[in-house]
Amino acid sequence: MTPHPPAPESRAPESRAPEFAVSLGDSVSAIAAGDWDACANPGGGVAQDPFTTHRFLSALELSDSVGPGTGWQPRPMLIRKGGDLVGCLPLYVKSHSQGEYIFDHAWAEGYQRAGGRYYPKLQVCAPFTPATGRRFLARPGFETAVQSAALRALEDIARGNGLSSAHITFCTEAEVTSAITTESGTGWHHRMTEQFHWENRGYVSYDAFLATLASRKRKALRKERAAAQGFGGTIRGYSGDDLRPDHWDAFWAFYQDTGARKWGRPYLTRGFFDLVHQTMRDDVLLVLAERDGRPIAGALNFIGRDTLFGRYWGCLEDHPFLHFELCYHQAMDAAIARGLARVEAGAQGEHKLARGYLPVAVHSLHRLIDPGFDKAVARYLGQERRAVAQDLEVLTRYGPFRRGPPQQDTP
Repeated sequence: MTPHPPAPESRAPESRAPEFAVSLGDSVSAIAAGDWDACANPGGGVAQDPFTTHRFLSALELSDSVGPGTGWQPRPMLIRKGGDLVGCLPLYVKSHSQGEYIFDHAWAEGYQRAGGRYYPKLQVCAPFTPATGRRFLARPGFETAVQSAALRALEDIARGNGLSSAHITFCTEAEVTSAITTESGTGWHHRMTEQFHWENRGYVSYDAFLATLASRKRKALRKERAAAQGFGGTIRGYSGDDLRPDHWDAFWAFYQDTGARKWGRPYLTRGFFDLVHQTMRDDVLLVLAERDGRPIAGALNFIGRDTLFGRYWGCLEDHPFLHFELCYHQAMDAAIARGLARVEAGAQGEHKLARGYLPVAVHSLHRLIDPGFDKAVARYLGQERRAVAQDLEVLTRYGPFRRGPPQQDTP
């Protein structure tokens, strides 16, 4: 059974910052949505990060995508001042390293070979979601205090319960900088990996984007899109009230097929998509390829305040370039139409480079409790950061963008 670490009210974090009370909840869904979202999405409106909202994290819990038997035990960290919730973290006790996308399997294997027990561990993240966002969720004005209290509490919980480590993945660069330059972040290590994102440089159309590419790259993408769109049907995006339950039935089949091939079993349950339809359909864009009135492929995106987040793809039929069309080109079209600043298309994929998605750094924080293990991981992370920085520089030079002013192809 996954252990429930005790709430740390009587532990060191409170003695250092007595005005803040730190505790652990049993679920996000048990917390008032208004209280959680006042920290996760201060100011209201379209969420900067839909994956830390109460509705997304609750959908994971209520659909049994996380919870008993999944290896993801929700223990949200709650930070209060004078009884008011001023900060919170999406915290989980993990019994494996699946669904995180910042891979530490080698750490687990090495620690266990040395006689240690790597699992369970503490994980602060949006489950199954390789998207950067705030992890120290705080009401305005409490950001620094919440981060300080949370870092100390995470270390104390791990140490006091005999856990190997605590991890904060896909956090912002600003959170990393703040953590490692303060006393509360002593002992936390910065990890840097990479993704590929597309930046909307004020394009008025996809053709305007193409005009910034080298001629050969531009022509290749035109041919690719023409081939993909020639599959014999139509492509359409659905959002809000345009979404119907049968759309989710079709997408569930796509998701199962992809999940079975990539992970052995899908992470999300069918009920998750029903809850998304009920509570988040304005937050999603579902792009479907349909033929003869039947969806044959689809890509699911979540809509943030300035970012379109590509998440899942699947198909029942294979057609040349249809994956690239639905996941990347249609996402770019949608971002331009909606005035969004970027598209984050998920983990992996140097193949995205040729389609205008450039490499960017992704950040996380890690605290290893055993001193010898901590030293070894710290040394490795220093080497890895240098290698990733070099990789980012080299890959950026191989991007498809031309040097000089945009040009159009000669008719």
